[in-house]
Amino acid sequence: MRLTPLMRRRLANFRANKRGYWSLLIFGVAFFVSLFAEFIANDRPILVRYDGAFFMPIFQNYPEATFGGDLPVDAKYDDNGVGPLIREKGWMLWPPVRFSYATLVTNLGRPAPSPPTWQNPLGTDDQARDVLARLLYGFRISVLFGFLLTILGSAIGIAAGAVQGYFGGLTDLLFQRFLEIWSSMPILFLLIILASFIQPGFWNLLGIMLLFGWMGLVGLVRAEFLRGRNFDYVRAARALGVSNVRMMFRHMLPNAMVSSLTFLPFILAGSVTLLTALDFLGFGLPPGSASLGELLLQGKNNLTTPRLAFIGFMVIAVALSLLVFIGEAVRDAFDPRKLPS
Repeated sequence: MRLTPLMRRRLANFRANKRGYWSLLIFGVAFFVSLFAEFIANDRPILVRYDGAFFMPIFQNYPEATFGGDLPVDAKYDDNGVGPLIREKGWMLWPPVRFSYATLVTNLGRPAPSPPTWQNPLGTDDQARDVLARLLYGFRISVLFGFLLTILGSAIGIAAGAVQGYFGGLTDLLFQRFLEIWSSMPILFLLIILASFIQPGFWNLLGIMLLFGWMGLVGLVRAEFLRGRNFDYVRAARALGVSNVRMMFRHMLPNAMVSSLTFLPFILAGSVTLLTALDFLGFGLPPGSASLGELLLQGKNNLTTPRLAFIGFMVIAVALSLLVFIGEAVRDAFDPRKLPS
């Protein structure tokens, strides 16, 4: 796709903001690495060669009988399972961290939570689970949740603001009264109440948050459409018989998206923070799930081990700071006062 001169100037302005540019690189690399968490931290080998055949336990469960065991249960690949049998006729390729987010570390030699060791670089939590593995999986699910909530919520909010601003009049008046009532509700308390009697889960929680997470861009898009509906090109298009849907989403929406894009990194940061808060309060993802909020809760429940709280705080603080810096760079990139004439 060929970039327009205006888009090239915006990209140049974005790169000129070194803090935002490097923040995007750092955050992008961290998120990309977390997408392959199963290949970095797992209690199963990535690849097994046994008796001349190759197996990938990271993708499929194999019974012990596959590797010469006696039981039809899923194989465990440590020394207490089929590990010695596999080494007799082959080899195993392990991830760098040999623990998943739910794996219990059994050879600590002291009560959990245990301090960092070569085996557990960030130590373990109070349930003897590897902190580094839980951090990697928790960062991934938090960012993915934030991306989905931001994309779906922004799509609904942009569509609602476009309809409200384009038609105006009674449509705008009724929608504004609805937004005033809906936005005045105590969102956090309602989320806690709904999450307390609905079975917690990724998609259930996303649906509940989406009920209230779409209003961030409504006012901005509405203002852009109220301003643009009286432009000459809009009046001329109406006179030529262009449909309302085509007029709104093909001709007017691109102008409104310029200002909307600058808010997306900040909305993403708010979405990640909201999930973290619910997990910290115990109303988020199911118990045992890897979560940044659950790591903070571990720190609160283990005040004698400040390491847990410090790790959770630093990861959340750095991630949110990077998103804010990215948002500032995007804002500068789309600022017409910073574009060369």
